[in-house]
Amino acid sequence: MNRLIATLFFVGYAPWAPGTAGTAFVALLYWLFVPALGVLEWIGVLLAASVIGVYSAGRAAPEWGKDPRQVVIDEGVGFLFAVAFLPPSTGTVIAGFFVFRAFDIVKPPPARQLEVLPGGWGIVADDVVAGLYSNVVIRSSSYLIEWMG
Repeated sequence: MNRLIATLFFVGYAPWAPGTAGTAFVALLYWLFVPALGVLEWIGVLLAASVIGVYSAGRAAPEWGKDPRQVVIDEGVGFLFAVAFLPPSTGTVIAGFFVFRAFDIVKPPPARQLEVLPGGWGIVADDVVAGLYSNVVIRSSSYLIEWMG
């Protein structure tokens, strides 16, 4: 069961760019199923996803090594932070996907530094930071476009 969760239903076994595949999988689920959530609902989703992500990634790490490629639940959690509290739309999904992947790949401080945390914490924390950075960029860009337009 942990393997199923940690790999996001085996999406993490994608032969090329499993992190991108994992992000795309959660972006698709978000686009298909997530209505506009209230603040408390978003807090619940982020908390549950983070707890499940840290736990399952932490259980997978001893078997597969530190931050294994096939464990992509961390990308799913990070994407949720990227789109949290934003209006659900196709634009939000697309922006969330690309901006999050960019921050996840670049890992600006303190994201990369958080990878040294033990177990699942180090696997998930850098993606949460990438998601938070993404959310700020998407939100700021949206406000700027609205203000200019």
